Amino acid sequence: MEFVIVTGISGAGKSKAFSDFEDIGFYCVDNIPPALIKNFAELCENNADLQKVAVVTDSRGRSFFNDLSEVLNELDEQNFEYKILYLDATTEVLVNRFKETRRKHPLIDECGSVEKAVECEKELLKNIREKADYIIDTSRLSTSQLKQRLVSIFEENPKDTMKAICMSFGFKYGPANEADLMFDVRCLQNPYYVDGLRYKTGLDNEVKEYVLSKNTAKELLNKLIDLIDFLIPLYLKEGKSSLVIAIGCTGGKHRSVTFAEAIHSHLIEKGFISTVNHRDIDKH
Repeated sequence: MEFVIVTGISGAGKSKAFSDFEDIGFYCVDNIPPALIKNFAELCENNADLQKVAVVTDSRGRSFFNDLSEVLNELDEQNFEYKILYLDATTEVLVNRFKETRRKHPLIDECGSVEKAVECEKELLKNIREKADYIIDTSRLSTSQLKQRLVSIFEENPKDTMKAICMSFGFKYGPANEADLMFDVRCLQNPYYVDGLRYKTGLDNEVKEYVLSKNTAKELLNKLIDLIDFLIPLYLKEGKSSLVIAIGCTGGKHRSVTFAEAIHSHLIEKGFISTVNHRDIDKH
């Protein structure tokens, strides 16, 4: 049985993740109190019909944080297999989301403001975040991009197999905060300044050929691939099941897309499970 505990910062998208998990065939329970997770996990384990289960839990008060940590420790002691998906976002984005929806942050009464409540929750959840198997920063993800990310991680993901996510992004829209490995390719020649290439992307052959036309670009790609090939067995040895490899350029349309696609193709050829995600390719 695949058992996923979905948690994270309030306002980061747990409710949306709940519906996405249902769409990919998980039996889901929303807003389950942490103290009930252990008993529910035991019930699921004894039900042969439940192969994929996701529970969503969030903060309703400070007791949540202690309860969840204690429950996770109990599951570990029983050698119960589970994964933690942690949804995060920047404080600025979260504050704006609460203002737009007029929702009340669960810690605002004791913190006094949304910003202080968000920062307090981040600090209180720090240990849970460190235990997470998957961290997704939803600050700059659309709802469809969040679903794509969840599908790429959890749909048909064989047990005990690492899944790589090769992500391109533009630094002008913010860093890839959830990345395990993040590389900057802004040092390479930029197709944006070439007539006929500006409005194309790294998915177009003309752009790909231009980006990789210089020996320095080819050498950089080879060095990055060598490093990734070296690191993956080390991550596997440590039990890591998901690796987010982020490649950034200025706008996230040309150089980073070219490199993300090349690394993705290499991993597929090596027999790894890999998906590709271009975070900012459609932004203007």
